[in-house]
Amino acid sequence: MKRLANKRVLLGVTGSIAAYKAGEIIRRLREQNADVRVVMTQGATEFVTPLTFQALSGNPVHQHLLDNDAEAAMGHIELARWADVILVAPASADFISRLCLGRANDLLGALCLASNVPLALAPAMNQQMWKDPATQTNVQTLRSRGVLLFGPDSGEQACGDVGEGRLLAPHILIESLSEVFKTGSLSGRTVLVTAGPTQEAIDPVRFLSNHSSGKMGYAVATAAMEAGAEVILISGPVDNSLSVAHNIKTIHVTSAEQMMQQAQAFAQKADIFIAAAAVADYRPVAEHNEKIKKSAQTMMLQLQRNPDILATIKRENPWLYAVGFAAETEQLEQHARGKLQDKGVDMIAANWVGKAAAETNGTFGSDNNALKLFWQGGELELGVMSKTRLARELVGMIAAQFDNAIESGRLKPEQRNIENIVQFKSSSKDNK
Repeated sequence: MKRLANKRVLLGVTGSIAAYKAGEIIRRLREQNADVRVVMTQGATEFVTPLTFQALSGNPVHQHLLDNDAEAAMGHIELARWADVILVAPASADFISRLCLGRANDLLGALCLASNVPLALAPAMNQQMWKDPATQTNVQTLRSRGVLLFGPDSGEQACGDVGEGRLLAPHILIESLSEVFKTGSLSGRTVLVTAGPTQEAIDPVRFLSNHSSGKMGYAVATAAMEAGAEVILISGPVDNSLSVAHNIKTIHVTSAEQMMQQAQAFAQKADIFIAAAAVADYRPVAEHNEKIKKSAQTMMLQLQRNPDILATIKRENPWLYAVGFAAETEQLEQHARGKLQDKGVDMIAANWVGKAAAETNGTFGSDNNALKLFWQGGELELGVMSKTRLARELVGMIAAQFDNAIESGRLKPEQRNIENIVQFKSSSKDNK
């Protein structure tokens, strides 16, 4: 299972003889379908050329804190915002010391200070340097600040010594990095997610739809899985490049009515329903059996309302913690709060689209977005970030609010029909 798929990994390489092993780390990250950017310290370039890592990662290598070309495109702040996780491998004793002191005298040090994503270090140094009290004090200080330490390993070293200080094997580092995204906040829970657009047929070759790419919904499904949930994804038509882990049960549909039917079939088993799909509001009253020929200058197409999937599922399953999305071109807060009230749901995640999305880059199909969350008695703004990272932030907040709703008695899971759940589990196993 490629648990690092679509993750943005910033790989820092410092001055250590183990720097050459970073090439294998990059290769394994790419095999996981991760997007990799490499930052090298000056010391690292004494061991391996930047061109090597550029060829392996498929992206330019960043080296200089004060680089006019880099600042014009992706400066150290933008690069820090880009990352989902920072892995420094190898991390030398000198870099660990500088990081402990909070120094930002090179690009990698500045990035570590400017980012709020998980930071992991994979130490690599002589065994005596690792055992030195100064290094051990620095390591303990960084651990107390939440920095993750992967290794070091023990064995024969390049200098001929034997002991602790070797860089962990690349495959172990990748496995450790995958664990970073597991939170356990939804362990034992079942999450139902809808994603993508729907297509409403006009005739055999034409349909009504919208610009939704499905990227946000797929990212939410992945984030819920990383949080420990059993995830069921109902997807409208999306690009074939979008995928999720094989243990996410995925049902593909085309129309709003099909999505409604599948949501009703699986909602009985779920604890949380996240309706990220951009469902068409209307569909043609009648689908033409044959292709409509171009004849008159104008044409009237009679439409009827599609079912409100979010409101219906919440009404039929009151124990569900239901989350809806609102894509708005104006009066975002007013419309989002209106949906929160009218649909009787627990949370609305709203974002700007169209011209209003220029500042947040939240256009349809973009890899980035920003959300503003609304619930009864609260709200939270999540700034511009990658959709994968945004999804994790959203799922974390949903998990916290879900727990609050259970503890306060506002949601009552005991209302569920246990007999139907047993039947669901039986049929679900048959379908896998």
